Amino acid sequence: MAVDAVATTPATTTGTSSTNGASSNTTIANNFQTFLTLLTTQLQNQNPLDPLDTNQFTAQLVQFAGVEQQLRQNDQLATLINLEKSAFATQALAYVGNTVAVDGSKAQYDGSSSSTWNLKAPQDTSATITITASNGQTVYSGKFALSKGDSGFAWDGKGNDGTQYPAGTYTLTATGKDANGKDVAISTEVLGVVDSVDLTASPPLLSIGGQTYTTDQIRRVVRAS
Repeated sequence: MAVDAVATTPATTTGTSSTNGASSNTTIANNFQTFLTLLTTQLQNQNPLDPLDTNQFTAQLVQFAGVEQQLRQNDQLATLINLEKSAFATQALAYVGNTVAVDGSKAQYDGSSSSTWNLKAPQDTSATITITASNGQTVYSGKFALSKGDSGFAWDGKGNDGTQYPAGTYTLTATGKDANGKDVAISTEVLGVVDSVDLTASPPLLSIGGQTYTTDQIRRVVRAS
């Protein structure tokens, strides 16, 4: 187990359509065609001795223009949604193969290589780091001196007694005390390689060590693998 300072590199962080939108657009289009048919039929069959009142005719034309405008707006919104989804997908794909830091405390241990977390302390502090298995069992606990800022913690899968634990999901918690014994809040991040992206999800989901994250949970790219 080791606590090391890690270099930080800022990462750039960046709706969803449904069948309801398509259904609404179809309904508006049907109403538009119905309105146009009624208006045309009305003009063709009005009484020449008692023609349609000018004010009524103008009001109907305004309704006609309003429905047409709404149809165009729906088409434009659909285009914008598609462009946004494409941008999300492009951004997500750019992370594949990179080691990134994401908000969280759970990391996947593969049974051989070390699992790595990033700890961020607001000041120099003495921290107690505890790692628990998915069943709640404490598998490791130790005290470390953390400097202000970011520090990396790597766990090799061994307990305090030297027991080698199997592959699985492990959770790290860190509690700190300052020189006066007051609690110091320590945030945790998970470091891992983005191995795949699920583009069928909206927004796309990044797979990191068996866990899934959205792009807005990425705090920085640590390095390119």
